Amino acid sequence: MSLDSVKARIAAAVERAGREPDSVRLVVVTKGQTPTAIQRLYDQGQREFGENRAQELAAKVDQLPGDIVWHFVGPLQTNKVRMVRPAVALLHSLDREDLIPAWVKGPGSPPAALIQVRIGGEAQKHGVDPEEAMGLCEQAQAAGIEVAGVMTIPPVVGRPEEARPFFDQLVAVSKAVGNSLPRARQISMGMSDDFEVAIEAGATIVRIGRAIFAELPN
Repeated sequence: MSLDSVKARIAAAVERAGREPDSVRLVVVTKGQTPTAIQRLYDQGQREFGENRAQELAAKVDQLPGDIVWHFVGPLQTNKVRMVRPAVALLHSLDREDLIPAWVKGPGSPPAALIQVRIGGEAQKHGVDPEEAMGLCEQAQAAGIEVAGVMTIPPVVGRPEEARPFFDQLVAVSKAVGNSLPRARQISMGMSDDFEVAIEAGATIVRIGRAIFAELPN
């Protein structure tokens, strides 16, 4: 699959859902990819990329164009914040209370963040349970972090359609959060195997890596 084919599938899912063409942002996840491979997609017009490892992000930022909009999409240890905070526009994985002071610490205002919600009750997954999401949002906002919305990684399922109930749950959390924080409207959900279902359910950001890079040379 290519970047263009993924964009076409995104556009088709947006149309099926009766949404505006520009209502979904594509973040290309570059885990394990070389700067050369990322540059190829940049040359095709892609500008938003996501990393889930602090060291990889730090190594790549200086080797690629300065107008790339970087996202951090993986779990973040507090001692790695200093590597991530200066480089990204959006943190997708604000998943616990003790990450808040680390993210605030540093020059200027911290980048905006999404609250990671553990949909499906999987103990091994990062994030807060749905009923705790609002509380973490309020703590983050009080500390000076702009909460832009919510994010989830659903349980592994056999077919993409089986993920829909989990996406619906995150949309419900998003609506509850948005009632108190009107600017927190972003919903980051959907990856290579299920992004079309996520879009139909209401995703505003999809995080796709393997479906784009699988056939590309490094």
